[in-house]
Amino acid sequence: MSGHSKFSNIKHKKEKNDAAKGKMFTIIGKEIAVAVKDGGADPNTNSKLRDVIAKAKANNMPNDTIERGIKRAAGNADAVNWEPARYEGYGPSGVAIIVDALTDNKNRTAANVKSCFTKGEGNVGTPGCVSFMFDEKGQILISKEECDMDSDELMMNALDAGAEDFIEEDDSYEVVTAPNDFSNVREALEKAGVKMAEAEVTMIPQNYVELTDEADIKNLNIILDKLDEDEDVQKVYHNWDE
Repeated sequence: MSGHSKFSNIKHKKEKNDAAKGKMFTIIGKEIAVAVKDGGADPNTNSKLRDVIAKAKANNMPNDTIERGIKRAAGNADAVNWEPARYEGYGPSGVAIIVDALTDNKNRTAANVKSCFTKGEGNVGTPGCVSFMFDEKGQILISKEECDMDSDELMMNALDAGAEDFIEEDDSYEVVTAPNDFSNVREALEKAGVKMAEAEVTMIPQNYVELTDEADIKNLNIILDKLDEDEDVQKVYHNWDE
């Protein structure tokens, strides 16, 4: 697999303002609630919850906030029942976009997502219209500055734990796994003392689209910004080569 570094975007995200950080904490809070509902409140027996906790820590969520979220999800029988929803569509010049949401009202969320696309001259398509252009993979990003292990040792640790690929970039390492192997690989690297900038199961584009027209770039940013503002939207994947 050829490398396509997203580490610069991760660094930018780490420097986000308080409002954006609050949005990320809300996203992770919903993921904690879903993980607890699906597998219980004990991370020792719930690998999905362990993965979300690791994501929370990578995004500097305080431990007491994580613990409160777990207790709230475990002890509240009347908690909101978040349902997953995926939307697929196209931005300017055929850029493929996938939107994953957790919602308590699919009609509202579908209308809001459609509005986000429309405002940026894009359109929502049918389920499956662009997801075939992506591969679902576990992806772990590691900053070279924060990694004491040399690249060969890190690569062997990752591959021995079940990783599919190891990619070295100028400022980072990327470990790619099959979705089912992600938890094992992440936990093995965590036990080895590797600090991860980001670790999650994601959708990796098979090919990227370059935009040169300023109007297209402006419209695509409108779509992405509007989606980022929507409270139901958890994650947005696209194949724009930023």
